[in-house]
Amino acid sequence: MPYFTIFASRNDTRDIEALIHEVFRDGFKVGGSSHEMVIQPKGWFSKNKITIRVASEDSDPDYFENNIPGMMGFYQRIPFEDEDLQYRVLTQISVINTMLAIETEKEYGNDYLKLFVELAGKLNGICFLPDGMLLDGEGKVIVTADGKSGPSDFRPHACTKKIRGEDKFSAEGGQRKQRSMEYLKEREVPFLETLPELPPLEELAVKSREQLARRAVALLIVIQYACDVNQGEDLRESKVFVTRMLDKFGVTEELTEFERDLLGQSEPDRRDAVNLVWQYEAYWGLLWGLGLLEELDFPDDTCDCEYAINVVSGCDSFDEFLDKTAMRRSEDILDEADKIYRLHWACVNARIQGKEAPAGLNESVVLERRRALFWMIGYRDEAWNDISMDT
Repeated sequence: MPYFTIFASRNDTRDIEALIHEVFRDGFKVGGSSHEMVIQPKGWFSKNKITIRVASEDSDPDYFENNIPGMMGFYQRIPFEDEDLQYRVLTQISVINTMLAIETEKEYGNDYLKLFVELAGKLNGICFLPDGMLLDGEGKVIVTADGKSGPSDFRPHACTKKIRGEDKFSAEGGQRKQRSMEYLKEREVPFLETLPELPPLEELAVKSREQLARRAVALLIVIQYACDVNQGEDLRESKVFVTRMLDKFGVTEELTEFERDLLGQSEPDRRDAVNLVWQYEAYWGLLWGLGLLEELDFPDDTCDCEYAINVVSGCDSFDEFLDKTAMRRSEDILDEADKIYRLHWACVNARIQGKEAPAGLNESVVLERRRALFWMIGYRDEAWNDISMDT
């Protein structure tokens, strides 16, 4: 049977049945249940029956657990012409919690296609075609199956339930949020008052000084390999050096799966290396958390890489490096995490509107600072490479 799938991110699915009735109100008879609707043409000669199966993360969690990772992997492997578009597509997939699987008895034409796209538009969804092409809610191509960009000006849409869960409030979180908004106001950075609070300190599992130090040293060392990949250096020699340094400081086990994969590839992906080099900015955040920087400067410029390297390379062992550190107060780290969360929203909001980031903010720096700060506070117990970047 021919297929057409709509994916969306929605707080509530109870209105979907009514939306289906609305789209197919002329020339069709709509029946069935809210989870499986059958749409039969009324005309004598048109007998191409439509079946729409509706699933949500609440009603069918196994479907989303089993299929969304595969969808993510599919679009990660496609060689997108536009890397930013790939980021937006993957962001959208990551927040999908609603699926409408549409089947027709026979091949469908443009008349049916227009109705399916209209339904997707009402759902703020994206359309998935069997060959992997994605369409937006206006029927414009987002990306083809071979990575070519379409005319769609696609922007991800995420429901608040998916990205935030249930908003929580506390006196501590509210005061911290207010201080952060005052900080942004002083720097003339726009902010969203409804962006939720971060959890109070008692609900978080802030990492220890040794955990921060081990992550920092391992990250700095593997970044040097990524720099060599990016610059086309002799990787055999680089890999020997990096492996020796990881052993010297005893932090090989601190590497993430992504970092191990990069080291293990015979021909590392240049884009992966560039992404890892940007994590100098996350490493800079870790150094601040370890008391090795007086302050965490406004994220409008890249860090001092020379200092970043020397603070570790001047040590002969991990213990010597650890002795140089003094853990910041957990309250201060959480304050910075709250600020960067709101600064990230300002960057994303500006980008969506086609504007420059306000106050000279560098979104890549902001994003990596957020990775480090959210990892340090143990937000949602997320792993280093899985830190939520929702805004």
